[in-house]
Amino acid sequence: MYFIDQEIEAYSEVHTSPESDLLKRLNRQTHVKILHPRMLSGHFQGRMLSMISWMVRPKVVLEIGTYTGYSALCFAEGLAEGGKVITMDIKAELEPFVREFLDQSDYKNQIDYRLGNARDLIPDLDEVFDIVFIDADKPSYSTYYDLTIDRVRPGGWIIADNVLWSGKVAQANAKIDKDTQHLLDFNAKIQKDDRVENILLPIRDGLMVVRKK
Repeated sequence: MYFIDQEIEAYSEVHTSPESDLLKRLNRQTHVKILHPRMLSGHFQGRMLSMISWMVRPKVVLEIGTYTGYSALCFAEGLAEGGKVITMDIKAELEPFVREFLDQSDYKNQIDYRLGNARDLIPDLDEVFDIVFIDADKPSYSTYYDLTIDRVRPGGWIIADNVLWSGKVAQANAKIDKDTQHLLDFNAKIQKDDRVENILLPIRDGLMVVRKK
C-alpha cells in the first residue's frame, strides 16, 4: 500500500499531532505479535479518523473490522457525551490482544467489541449510525454498504478504507485480481449513488468518505 511518495508521507506525519502512548504501544505490539500488521490504521490515518470523529461528534460509530482495535480507539476520542463505538470482527483469535488494549483505554466503557460475522450482527443492531467505518473483507464492501446506508442518519457518514488498493484500481492496463475488481465495483457504486456525496482521499491506501444527504 506504500505507493504515495514516501518523502511527502513522512513530511505529513511529522506535521501531524502524535498518537497517544497507548496507541504507540498498540502500534508497536501489533507489528511484533500479529500477522499482517499493515492492516493497522497507524499514526497518520488514525489521526485523520480521530479528526473526523471530533468534527462529527458522533453518538454512535459502527466499525466493521476491528483488527487490533487501533481505529476504534481513534474514533472513540471524538465521541459525543454518552456516545459509543460498536466494533465487530470475525477473528476470535485476536480477542485477548484487543481486549488487553481496550481495557487500558479511557474509552473502555464506550467501546462495544463484538465477535462474529458482520452480515449477521448488523441486522440485529437497533442504533442509528453517525459514522460507519468499513475496513474488512473487500468482497463484502458493497454488502456492508447496503446493510448500513439506510441506518445512517441524514448528514451522517460512511468511510471505507483501502479503496485505492495499493494503487491497483488506477492501473488501467494491469491484470485485475478479484479484490481489485470488488473495490472498483464498490467505488463505482458509490459514485453513482445519488443518495450521497463522496470524496476519495489518497490517504495511505485510500479512504472513500461518503456523506448521506
